[in-house]
Amino acid sequence: MTDTLTQLLTEVKRLADAIERVAGPPNAINDWSAAECFVWHPTGARLQPVARPNRVALTLIRGVDRVRDILHENTERFAQGFAANNVLLWGARGMGKSSLVKAVHADVCKTSGVAMKLIEVHREDIASLPALLDLLKTSGQRVIVFCDDLSFDHDDTAYKSLKAALDGGIEGRPDNVLFYATSNRRHLLPRNMMENEQSTAINPSEAVEEKVSLSDRFGLWLGFHKCSQDDYLTMIDGYASHFNLPLPTEKLHAEALEWATTRGARSGRVAWQYIQDLAGRLRVDISNA
Repeated sequence: MTDTLTQLLTEVKRLADAIERVAGPPNAINDWSAAECFVWHPTGARLQPVARPNRVALTLIRGVDRVRDILHENTERFAQGFAANNVLLWGARGMGKSSLVKAVHADVCKTSGVAMKLIEVHREDIASLPALLDLLKTSGQRVIVFCDDLSFDHDDTAYKSLKAALDGGIEGRPDNVLFYATSNRRHLLPRNMMENEQSTAINPSEAVEEKVSLSDRFGLWLGFHKCSQDDYLTMIDGYASHFNLPLPTEKLHAEALEWATTRGARSGRVAWQYIQDLAGRLRVDISNA
């Protein structure tokens, strides 16, 4: 009898273990007070706190004054509980699109006193947006959901989840959530993908409308364009002044322009890379400046 009971208990435990493996780990208990910024992990519905976000001060982002002011005002309205738009920041690479999102978030939190959260969603996790919105709508937090370098390749259907999450679902976007995204493309989808849809569709214009309508879910389109030499040098001067880099202006500009020439581009990213190189050569610590 004892052996039979022991065998039965072993089988029950084995069955329970199998069910637990199929069900997966339980959902995480997320602590909103742990940080201002989080990274979304769909497995277990976990929000990973980011103790030290990778961002620069808003005053250091130069050459994009107009889009900076628009994004700041939109974010400030949202933090105060007023209507605001989803935002697509698109255009030239390295011009500070993602840096601006993070810097504006930090500045608005500081100036408004609202503990607004910034949650980054990786491109490959876009399909899990509905699950994230379910979690956020009852959180009691004001949240900006942020996806960097958003775009979709041929045969990629994840954009449909994004469309529904932004505006198209029966529940709509929760009032306490905004979506900010950066991309090199204004329409998020490659031109050949739209052309393929157009050539194979019964009604080509409807196929293109279906693809372009994703970008239409963003109420604000903020364009970033290649910077002029003057804008580039303004960025350099701003960094050099902020970090107290002891180099004469004439030499600073000559080196910065040479650096840009070797990179084949002028942008905020190239300016920052030069400043990192210069600070290293001058043995100036800029990590906590």
